[in-house]
Amino acid sequence: MRITVKFGLIFAAIWIGFKLVLFATLTGAARYDLGPAILTNILCLLLAISLGLYFHKRQEEEDNNALGDIKNGLSAGLPYTVIVSIFLYFYYTKIDPEFNQHQRSEAAMQLEKILEDPDQFKQMKASNADFEVMDKDQIRESILTNQRAMYSPQAVTTIGLLGMLLLATVNSIFVTIVYRRLIFPKPRE
Repeated sequence: MRITVKFGLIFAAIWIGFKLVLFATLTGAARYDLGPAILTNILCLLLAISLGLYFHKRQEEEDNNALGDIKNGLSAGLPYTVIVSIFLYFYYTKIDPEFNQHQRSEAAMQLEKILEDPDQFKQMKASNADFEVMDKDQIRESILTNQRAMYSPQAVTTIGLLGMLLLATVNSIFVTIVYRRLIFPKPRE
């Protein structure tokens, strides 16, 4: 197995362990704060790419071009992304299904506040052309239906997968540039 893939798998396991520790230890409102988990996810993805590429470049005998380095960086980022995305699906389906329910109920409470305030209700109707011909109940049902779909495990997994793929690509390009300019510069002839 390539060293870059190993780093992707190792850091995916580290993040999954961190997420499970957060689930087991946090209670109350802190349990619904996604900040630490998201920031740690970003850090683990960056570390998987940067350390995987670093050790790969130290092992390779022949010089590689920048596109090859980006590909090698992605070979650490893609396994990480796939493993973490699959875990997110199972996490929100089996381990913590009430998280999505909590998010939907919070959004429903915010929606009720907006619908009961005449000024905010007018602004909401003006902001969406479809809402102009709907009454409060129709607007409520339309928004709640969209929120049910948005806070489903499938949607969270899809958004996470796409976001991490984009981040892995950007990080691979960025790490390649940094490594080629600062850490593994070519000698000038």
